[in-house]
Amino acid sequence: MQVLDDGRCFVCGQDNPIGFKAEFTIDPERRRAETRVRIAETFQGWQGITHGGIISALLDEICAQACMGIGLMVVTSEIRLRFLAPVPTGSLVTVIGEIAGERRRLVDVKGWLELDGKVMAEAEVTMYQTVTKWSRP
Repeated sequence: MQVLDDGRCFVCGQDNPIGFKAEFTIDPERRRAETRVRIAETFQGWQGITHGGIISALLDEICAQACMGIGLMVVTSEIRLRFLAPVPTGSLVTVIGEIAGERRRLVDVKGWLELDGKVMAEAEVTMYQTVTKWSRP
């Protein structure tokens, strides 16, 4: 499988006019990635509350970034989410992903989204390693 990055990813793509344009801090030794983003009001579900699909996208991306941070090219195989509290739109959130384990071509990653130090949502993500290795520019 070949996976191409054209810069238009909704979360990290710098060429996506409506995306987050998230930038990541990668810690390869801890097998961890982190980002901070502000959630625009245009990403609401109910009035003033961030849509769950947006939170899911952020958690999915941070888990992929944790894998790519150690040179693994991955796609999402499975994601399990727990929404613990509503995330108000306009919030500046921290999203963290950390590799928990590897089994053959599968990578288990835990992700969580924090607001002011409180965990608002968490995910357990299984990533599938593609054949291609990836390195950061």
